[in-house]
Amino acid sequence: MDIVLSHTDHYILDDLYPTWWLKDDPVRQFVSLMLIVNIGGLFIYLIPTTLSYHLIFDHRLMDHPHFLPNQVRLEIVYALKSIPQMALPTCVMFLLEVRGYSNLYDNVHQTQLGWIGVLGSVVTFILFTDMCIYWIHRLLHHKIVYKHIHKAHHLWKIPTPFASHAFHPVDGFLQSCPYHIYPFLFPLHKFTYLILFVFVNIWTVSVHDGDFRVPGPLKPIVNGSAHHTDHHLFYNYNYGQFFTLWDRIGGSFRSPSAWTGQGPMNTVMNLKDIGVKNGLSSREKSQ
Repeated sequence: MDIVLSHTDHYILDDLYPTWWLKDDPVRQFVSLMLIVNIGGLFIYLIPTTLSYHLIFDHRLMDHPHFLPNQVRLEIVYALKSIPQMALPTCVMFLLEVRGYSNLYDNVHQTQLGWIGVLGSVVTFILFTDMCIYWIHRLLHHKIVYKHIHKAHHLWKIPTPFASHAFHPVDGFLQSCPYHIYPFLFPLHKFTYLILFVFVNIWTVSVHDGDFRVPGPLKPIVNGSAHHTDHHLFYNYNYGQFFTLWDRIGGSFRSPSAWTGQGPMNTVMNLKDIGVKNGLSSREKSQ
């Protein structure tokens, strides 16, 4: 995050702050990070979700009986209220990174493995965070915790992309913690970290986008929108973030209902068929 902070200081903030407020002052850094994370968070949320909603999300799902009145608006409002609150603890983690307490590094050649190390860190980052988020997510479903923190996210039984960040702030931060913890435990290239941070936000949108397709060979492996929609519907299944591995290990894997002809879209289509039949029946009686 110090890459973003440095560029923001150079092009914008240096002209706004008083000259006596030094760049390396931790208070100034925290204030700057709060501005970056709040404004950047809105872009990272609104741009992918809006594109996904208009280009990918199947709007027929809005006819599902579990789809709430004005749900899209409710999801957006909830997310916009939560993002500034999630930004507070997030910026604490970013400040620690900026202050040099993490294992983030600038130059690929600072490590013996070079680009192989960078590519390897991408793999281990995904695997590490997938494991951690599974257990954090499962903990959030514990009866003592669920009703206070995670229940809000399950208001959206048939989620749209806008539900991706519509969390209770504590919930959202806890599930993002593995992304912040990783660079404190393992070496990670700074620019790669930024790319991964954007990627995980887009992935979070994608598992709420209502597109239940997964390429055939990846079906047993990837945790996609079909899996996550079933999680919203049935609660105690498919806690995973990227893969199905930990759900299989933890006994919480459920094959997506959308792949067995019993998914939410099937419900919508069946209700429409019933409505058509009832309409025909009513017309026949009137004749």
